[in-house]
Amino acid sequence: QVHLVESGGGLVQPGGSLRLSCAAVGQIFSIAAMGWYRQAPGKERELVATITSVGTTNYANSVKGRFTISGDNAKNTVNLQMNSLKPEDTAVYYCKADNIRSATGYWRDTWGQGTQVTVSS
Repeated sequence: QVHLVESGGGLVQPGGSLRLSCAAVGQIFSIAAMGWYRQAPGKERELVATITSVGTTNYANSVKGRFTISGDNAKNTVNLQMNSLKPEDTAVYYCKADNIRSATGYWRDTWGQGTQVTVSS
């Protein structure tokens, strides 16, 4: 069994910064890609940023230039540095890992439990 552990959410004022971290836990051989998604109240879950095992990144237009995703294949971790935060960034942020190969099997899509980010003065 593998699972994702997230940390780093919280309350921040507009213009501030937060850093989210996510670690994939288990006997993992490889992960194809990891990323962050978010869901605001009354809205659908949306992609924020993803990074593949070879370092290819993809960002939602709404966060380009403000958020930076980074990953460590050796540690099976992904981080999201969020700068210049806006109230509209308020949401529950979820970590996701794609195509995990582990000692216990193959996992197509694995989600974290979510961490709240609130941007408010």
